[in-house]
Amino acid sequence: MTGSNLAAALPEALTDRLNALLGEHFTANASVCGHHGGGGMRHPNLPPQAVAFPATTDEVAAVVRLCAEFRVPLIPFGAGTSLECHVGAVAGGVSLDLSRMNRVLRVSAEDFDCTVEAGVTRMALNTHLRDTGLFFPVDPGVDATLGGMTATRASGTTTVRYGGMRENVMALKVVTADGQMIRTAGRARKSSAGYDLTHLFVGSEGTLGVITEVTLRLHPVPEAVAAAVCAFPSAEAAVSTVIEALQSGVTPARAEYLDAVQMGAVNTAFDLDYAVADSLFLEFHGDSESVQSQARAFGELATANGGADFRWETEPEGRERLWRARHQAGFAALSLRPGAVPWSTDICVPISRLAECVVETRADLADTPFPGTMLGHVGDGNFHCILLLNLDDPIEMATAAAFDARLVRRALAMDGTCTGEHGIGLGKQAALVHELGDAVKVMRAIKRVLDPDGLMNPGKIFSAA
Repeated sequence: MTGSNLAAALPEALTDRLNALLGEHFTANASVCGHHGGGGMRHPNLPPQAVAFPATTDEVAAVVRLCAEFRVPLIPFGAGTSLECHVGAVAGGVSLDLSRMNRVLRVSAEDFDCTVEAGVTRMALNTHLRDTGLFFPVDPGVDATLGGMTATRASGTTTVRYGGMRENVMALKVVTADGQMIRTAGRARKSSAGYDLTHLFVGSEGTLGVITEVTLRLHPVPEAVAAAVCAFPSAEAAVSTVIEALQSGVTPARAEYLDAVQMGAVNTAFDLDYAVADSLFLEFHGDSESVQSQARAFGELATANGGADFRWETEPEGRERLWRARHQAGFAALSLRPGAVPWSTDICVPISRLAECVVETRADLADTPFPGTMLGHVGDGNFHCILLLNLDDPIEMATAAAFDARLVRRALAMDGTCTGEHGIGLGKQAALVHELGDAVKVMRAIKRVLDPDGLMNPGKIFSAA
């Protein structure tokens, strides 16, 4: 899909100065701009007029100051994996691609932390850490950049044990809308020093400034890891097992739910033979004794809820093969309707309401005229529906939008949220107002103070009004 924006061509004087600053690392090539348009799922592609590839925080600040001088919008860009058109150039402008800022600046094994540039990906960081006995656990399922994960407050499959970016970001270096470089915190494990600016920028989706460096909390590599797949007679039985485990003090590192339709798609796409049933993908971390104890306790709860066909993996190759089915579930779902475009929903509720929400949503999904699957991070109350749509069919699109609206209302009625991890971007703005009401006015006020000209990723999270 290709959309359009209303921006005129970039001022020639700005283009000349950006060329002088960045040389070959500044381009208006149509293909490169198209890659930075943020399209996907139901969203149009909205390319910028040019793309800048800075290599240092100083270069980021210089680009920001130039764009501010010419009143040109600026859109920070990581790996482009976000799903709500976070990086689309709604009003044109310059995409600030941080992929060249890919250095691990510091690792302090004694303090269990590190500092990285924004363009470092999570897999690259863990490769760098492989000889330290530490790892960075946040796993959204794709090899996203750590700057982008910070800006969207990402989480993923390991959140139930380790938390998401909110819990694992300690400090940031940020270039503000006027080109000023600030550090939001030091490396102390706790602080009461003024406003928590770090977590103001975590989840701000590039609307308040450009994150250029991230200080992250690291965790010890577990001594032992065990992974499993288990089939259940119903969605309620699967989800209830996870809830009962958490309530009894058994905390898996991962607890992922895939419905029967999704399991069938996984089997077809990857030539596997899992039971075509509502299933849990599990992983336990710790020392050998604790992993065995947790796995045994979870197995007893699962059996009591009708769980069967457990398949365990303890070796790295086997675990990787098992988790491939979960991480690639979105691609597998496409096999159910070749040529369709996926629309992935994203809500999160308190875990005590999760089983109820899943069962009601499953019944609602069954009444839609298009294929769809359910999967999610049930250990923290977050799940997704993947709707497989013909974007040229207005009835399907209207039906999908109505389904998503009902899902959001259901989550909010249970004191949940309209987005557990995908963020707001363009797609969830009305839902944000429904969820937070007048609090959105406070967000707009913060935006006006930090970005008075509205140049930082304009049109995202909320409108300018």
